[in-house]
Amino acid sequence: MSGKRNIFEEVSGDDPVRPVTQPGLIDKGRGGARNGIRVWLMILFALVVAMIVVGGLTRLTDSGLSITEWRPVTGAMPPMTEADWQSEFDKYKQIDQWQIENQWMQLSDFKQIYWWEWGHRQLGRVIGLVWALGFFGFLIARKIPTGWTGKLIIPGALGGLQGAIGGWMVASGLTQGEGMTSVASYRLALHLGLAFVILGVIAWYVFELGRTDRDLMQARRAKDAKLFGMSTGLLHFAFLQILLGALVAGIDAGRSYTDWPLMGGQVIPPDPMLLEPAWRNFFENPGLVQFIHRVSGYLLLAFGVVVWMRGRASAHPNTRFAFNAAFAALLLQVVLGIVTVVYAAPLHIAIVHQLLAVVVWVAILRARFLSAYPQVTSVRGAPA
Repeated sequence: MSGKRNIFEEVSGDDPVRPVTQPGLIDKGRGGARNGIRVWLMILFALVVAMIVVGGLTRLTDSGLSITEWRPVTGAMPPMTEADWQSEFDKYKQIDQWQIENQWMQLSDFKQIYWWEWGHRQLGRVIGLVWALGFFGFLIARKIPTGWTGKLIIPGALGGLQGAIGGWMVASGLTQGEGMTSVASYRLALHLGLAFVILGVIAWYVFELGRTDRDLMQARRAKDAKLFGMSTGLLHFAFLQILLGALVAGIDAGRSYTDWPLMGGQVIPPDPMLLEPAWRNFFENPGLVQFIHRVSGYLLLAFGVVVWMRGRASAHPNTRFAFNAAFAALLLQVVLGIVTVVYAAPLHIAIVHQLLAVVVWVAILRARFLSAYPQVTSVRGAPA
């Protein structure tokens, strides 16, 4: 006869089997290759940043009109012989930029600007290829998480649109007898703006894939709606400032007035409405365009202070840190913008100014994400 059993002892066998915890319906079937897709998106993100930098250098070196034909496929091959180079140079000589500004160029000088534009276009092709290989690779392997197929198409579709806008932008400067020596500034602004949209979409996906669906659903309950709305406004304001910066770059307005805080010794630069019709001044008058960019920067900084103060009051340490980082990047960008103007926008400072705009953009986006999906931390500060 068996002895007495402890009331806490299992009665169904000598080796009790502990039940296995089953995942909830939220995560079931949604896993996919989340980490692999996240790495792929990070690579795309880095390539888009490189594209923005190379595009900025292409503009600053006035290289964007060196390739006068838009050949998305056959244009991948550069000139291979001296005759090919001369043919490309002869085509360039037909446009206003060479006729008005660059008649001093020899073939060796032309090659330098050609390689900048060719590299810019080639990098765009590489980005498209990396997206296609990654997307269709994960799709064929059936490793895309539930609900993500449509999302992952978006960067590719926007990239295709970006290529079309790039061709449209370059076409605006390939004139003969019209006096255009660069691309239309508003088309340049649209081209750069879409690059930042693509960058923002990819960054948001990376943030989302860094956490599980269960975690995001639980975090959404703690969303700070007020802070989220304010950070959304700051993001939109920063985007407007980026577009204004593209207008400045498009007409070299950053080199028109190099005194600060005044412009030409006065608050409003001389002849702000010089051009006719009046609307042209907001796109083509260097003094007015730079003035608008300056004032918008001051207002953006002021609004950034308001949002930062609200973000500092968050109950979540990671959210507070994100808003601190975003404000620090914004403040640094304002200072660098002033330095860029004072030194007449030299290439090395101007490109850092553009690259820092990427940092500001992503930092604000990160703060916005954490205001919508705050990370709950333990008393020691580690994620709970």
